[in-house]
Amino acid sequence: MRFIETELQGCYIIEPKVFGDTRGYFFESFNQQEFEEKIGKIAFVQDNESLSNQGVLRGLHFQRPPYTQAKIVRCIIGKVLDVAVDLRKDSPTYGKHVSVELSGENKKQFFVPRGFAHGFVVLSKSAIFSYKVDNWYAPEHDSGIAWDDSELGIDWKIDLQSIFLSEKDKELKKLSETEIPF
Repeated sequence: MRFIETELQGCYIIEPKVFGDTRGYFFESFNQQEFEEKIGKIAFVQDNESLSNQGVLRGLHFQRPPYTQAKIVRCIIGKVLDVAVDLRKDSPTYGKHVSVELSGENKKQFFVPRGFAHGFVVLSKSAIFSYKVDNWYAPEHDSGIAWDDSELGIDWKIDLQSIFLSEKDKELKKLSETEIPF
């Protein structure tokens, strides 16, 4: 695997080595030893998967302490634009974001450490999205920031009129109006 650190310290794009032939392909999607050598020690406790249609935007979510989460995400089928926003107040990149296109075709993965908001939008007709997290989901600690906060300046690479949100995500506020616990 190749680990590429982004401009946001701690966020990595992970490119697996894919072995393909006439039968199909094979790749190692996670290797604990290699991950710890390149990024650091982590213990994942839960795997999640979602199916979403084109235009569905999930995010930008984070969990408050003590249930903050780091995650590795990937798109198994389809294509998404995945976004992480730095919420670490003492970070020189606080409020900045990085985005990466993840697809079943490119097989890239994205590691988002604790202290970041995370979200994605589906660019293809549909997408199956998978992620590993290092802490349990705790609904009472769930939070987020508005996907369309103009101060963040995120280009979602999709017609904004076609974005479909959950009722919960429609209620999220701008970063400047959200209590950030990091």
